Amino acid sequence: MKVDLHTLEDINLLGESLELECKLAQGQDGTGEVPKDFWRTYSAMANAQGGVVLFGVQEKAGQFSVAGLKNPAKVRADLFNTLNNRAKVSTNLLNDADVTTVVVDSRNVLVISIPAATRKQKPVFLNGQPLGNTWLRLNDGDRHCDDETVKRMLAEHLEDERDARILIGFGMHDLDGESLRIYRQMLRDKKPAHPYLEQNDADFLKSLRGWRRDRQTGEEGLTIAGLLMFGKWDAIQEAMPHYFLDYQERPEAKTGLRWIDRLVPDGTWTGNLFEFYRRVYRKLTSDLKVPFALKGGQRQEDTPVHVALREALVNTLVHADYTGRLSVLVVKRPDMFGFRNPGRLRLPIFPSMDAGIARTTSDHSQPTSEHWQPTSEHWQPTSEDVLGSWERDAQGRMLSAHLDAPIVDDLNKLEPTFLSALKDLAQEPAQWSRLERSRMESVILSICQDQFLTLSAMSQLVCRSPDGLRQQYLSRMVKSGSMTLAFPTKPTHEKQAYRAVPGVRPIEANESARRSQ
Repeated sequence: MKVDLHTLEDINLLGESLELECKLAQGQDGTGEVPKDFWRTYSAMANAQGGVVLFGVQEKAGQFSVAGLKNPAKVRADLFNTLNNRAKVSTNLLNDADVTTVVVDSRNVLVISIPAATRKQKPVFLNGQPLGNTWLRLNDGDRHCDDETVKRMLAEHLEDERDARILIGFGMHDLDGESLRIYRQMLRDKKPAHPYLEQNDADFLKSLRGWRRDRQTGEEGLTIAGLLMFGKWDAIQEAMPHYFLDYQERPEAKTGLRWIDRLVPDGTWTGNLFEFYRRVYRKLTSDLKVPFALKGGQRQEDTPVHVALREALVNTLVHADYTGRLSVLVVKRPDMFGFRNPGRLRLPIFPSMDAGIARTTSDHSQPTSEHWQPTSEHWQPTSEDVLGSWERDAQGRMLSAHLDAPIVDDLNKLEPTFLSALKDLAQEPAQWSRLERSRMESVILSICQDQFLTLSAMSQLVCRSPDGLRQQYLSRMVKSGSMTLAFPTKPTHEKQAYRAVPGVRPIEANESARRSQ
């Protein structure tokens, strides 16, 4: 994660999150010092996905302001001195480039970029003892790790790929032939010329790392990954007694456990991961609407929501620890889709489904019992990793599976009828150089309903300068909660865009803005 800070405007658009923490860091004499509670944040972010900590920035009631550091060089030196003290911190993950000083409104702010620790570096702990001194970043807070979580991190040092462990006494007869056949057919449909398709089942399984031979011991056999992916229920239960998968469709938008449809390994199907994925994905997407869109002359049956659900489900299964007592749980509710597993990511978030099966049991444990992965309907991207190969919908708007709405970035690429509709909504400011604030905000909300607009595209539509539009209207509307950013933790992102908060209509937004003044 990167945070770009140049002006007070950038500070005001910040919000503490999973990857961002702000600390006043003034010290008793006011010249600045490393806060004591920084170290648990360092441990927590290092053991999670990394993050950024800002020294010299104050947060109060959700509003951020720059206090600055009088002596940032001293604070920086103290920071590195403690980082290299093994009695205080187990691992120093930072180098010079990770700690920088920026000037905002004539005040010094220290920006500390904490990378995620590697599997071999975890746990990152404090005070010379991992048990009781290890933290993990969850939501916007630092959570204390229980002993079981720490022991699982430590176990990673001893075994690089527990998924690849050979299961003594297990063989091809423990696999479900139909599951393997369907997997081969899906690969054939997607990549008909793939060389694996010419192999027999045994060699095919070896190529997927579901069967392995240990060159040092000469041992050969089915791996844990192969069994979990394609195995029969009785064999899986024998090898992994605590393995359990659970899908529930719940009728109400609340945390009650009542369900109207459920899928668990009950002896009527194989119970393996591949079959669970196929059945559950169909259930998750059964009532999703697919708007008409063409790509290369072909109608697209996948929407960003389909992609998000598919990859969330894959991640849930790929990164679960099936040796623990907590089950994998997938929940479908009217207001959300939920994904829970006992695990920490070995791979970046949302890897390709082509990652294979060798990482099926990636071990990671969360200190809390349940974590929900929001659908793209509620997605708030937190870093620039959403930038990839952008596609465009039938209206010419940019699409990403990680954003909950398309982005209008270039009016010249919009479909003419759609562009005309936007211009009709923006007709008043386009014709009049002066407009009441409430009316301008209403127009902005109207053109930003159900889509993000970049500042340049919006300024062209409403015929206002980008700087004036941002300073007079957009910043105020973001603060009041009527508008949201595509990239809230990076205000100066090159693809930054604005959208009306779902459910907030123009009149409501104007009232909210007035109350915030």
